[in-house]
Amino acid sequence: MAAEEASRSSPRSRRESKGRVPRQDKYSVLLPTYNERENLPLIVWLLVKSFSESGFKYEIIIIDDGSPDGTRDVAEQLEKIYGSDKILLRPREKKLGLGTAYIHGMKHATGNYIIIMDADLSHHPKFIPEFIRKQKEGNFDIVSGTRYKGNGGVYGWDLKRKIISRVANFITQILLRPGASDLTGSFRLYRKEVLQKLIGKCISKGYVFQMEMIVRARQLNYTIGEVPISFVDRVYGESKLGGNEIVSFLKGLLTLFATT
Repeated sequence: MAAEEASRSSPRSRRESKGRVPRQDKYSVLLPTYNERENLPLIVWLLVKSFSESGFKYEIIIIDDGSPDGTRDVAEQLEKIYGSDKILLRPREKKLGLGTAYIHGMKHATGNYIIIMDADLSHHPKFIPEFIRKQKEGNFDIVSGTRYKGNGGVYGWDLKRKIISRVANFITQILLRPGASDLTGSFRLYRKEVLQKLIGKCISKGYVFQMEMIVRARQLNYTIGEVPISFVDRVYGESKLGGNEIVSFLKGLLTLFATT
């Protein structure tokens, strides 16, 4: 208590309170893309609209992994339209995985918070101000969008896929006890340094990667807040979830159960 009082009354503290404006938080949105030519202009427009209306500082970093459908060309046009200070295209030559895409994007991020989300319109940017408010209210290290809490939900999936998702999440909750209601979601806000450390700890790939991020966060005692979101199935393009991904998910789940 005495140390806190001394810090508050120190000359440096008084100078900062008189002469400096606290740094405004900046949010770097990482958008890994592969064959998102139709979706990219829409998600970028929605992001720009959301940030402009809420007044938060931002940048959008597009990491395209050599999409054959011309996604990179679209991203280059968006960079010209909105300005290279807001839209940063940082492409790679081929698909190298989600984790390395985040690492690549963070190398170019100037924000102190990182937002990860899908570029296929499954995640609506209108929830981002709620993520930011939640983070500030609880001073959380991570804020995760959840489909399984409050008024969160899934739209556009058939019954089979909804059942698979629910069962997978239920099994995950029993085996891993992660302290979060939606492990496989990929709409999150992180403190930049927290995301950097978590990625360094994670070894999984594909859909298991997002799950491991939350499990490792629990191990490292990072705090996690949740915001209910509406997940909407992609309108354009094909889903990248198939049989191989489901098998990989089950293998990854068992690996995490055995090693955490």
